[in-house]
Amino acid sequence: MRAFGVFPRNRTFRLVEHPEPAIESGSQVKLKMLEVGICGTDKEIVAFEYGTPPAGSEYLVLGHESLGEVVEIGPDVKDLRPGDLVIPTVRRPCPHEHCLPCRADRQDFCTTGDFTERGIKEQHGFLADYVVEDQKYLNVAPRDLREIAVLVEPLTIAEKAVSQLWQVQARLPWLCKFEPGKAAGHCHTALVLGAGPVGLLGAMKLVLEGFQTFVYSKISGSAVKRTVVEQMGATLLDADELSLDDAHRVAGQFDVVYEAVGASKLAFDVLRHLDTNAAFIFTGVPGRRGPVQVDTDQLMRDLVLRNQVLFGTVNASKQSFEDAITDLREFRRRWPEAVQSLISARYPLQDTHVPLTGQAGGIKNVIAIH
Repeated sequence: MRAFGVFPRNRTFRLVEHPEPAIESGSQVKLKMLEVGICGTDKEIVAFEYGTPPAGSEYLVLGHESLGEVVEIGPDVKDLRPGDLVIPTVRRPCPHEHCLPCRADRQDFCTTGDFTERGIKEQHGFLADYVVEDQKYLNVAPRDLREIAVLVEPLTIAEKAVSQLWQVQARLPWLCKFEPGKAAGHCHTALVLGAGPVGLLGAMKLVLEGFQTFVYSKISGSAVKRTVVEQMGATLLDADELSLDDAHRVAGQFDVVYEAVGASKLAFDVLRHLDTNAAFIFTGVPGRRGPVQVDTDQLMRDLVLRNQVLFGTVNASKQSFEDAITDLREFRRRWPEAVQSLISARYPLQDTHVPLTGQAGGIKNVIAIH
């Protein structure tokens, strides 16, 4: 069958002939892959910054943001049928008994680092005609989400982040006073750094939770991004026009900052404008550049004296995937044009190199396999 492989040793990537997988255990499911989203992680893998093939393979099949259709099920599979649309999770648990998160099916918090990830680390991904996966890692997507369901995996980043936000902020009286018709975060202000797919989906999640939401980003004249932000009811703060101090004067102090740009200097500059009792969420992974100057004394003073919290979040649990499916449907109900606009273009499998190598613009580019 067809698959798209990355060869780290030879520093090449291309379409390959890959063995078609078959069901080997009763709990496995065979999927016809429909779509795979291309993200920054994929681009970094084809730039050979990381990405590890499975043992014994010279290449790694790429792809972790995916949508598949069930074509065959093992004898022990009870909740899935051929024709169902499913979205696989990405990370698989490490084998160590002492890793409590992995033994509790929370491998997104793995303590050993010996987890594997489909399309990233030691397991082939989903950018192929067919995939076999265990039913426990599959999440059913409603048929009416077929055109946008590939957005579920990047949305799980925001789902996990906001879930942790509410848990962390339960440390103090922070929940807004109940007002009919208003969501839980209506008395708080959130700033999203970055207007890529993760940033825009995160902004949608924060708006859904009731936060007065601002998006700070260089949009490079992108009318689509500006329109998406406006349609969801957030406010765009154009970084080409406004400094951080200007943005602070417009929006005031921030109760939540959701970082989705991977720029460490920008992130730590924004910390100056974090309010008392506020939380800063890191989701981006910056490249290895030179050191950044940070006023660590001021940072430490604010963290202590203003009861601030910084936390990072990576990968997501099955619960986050289920929450993302539910929320994506609500996003579409509220902002149908904005959600549809997140997917900029679809490419056939043989043209995967186009979005991978930066030849495609837009927000989210998708590979349409079948």
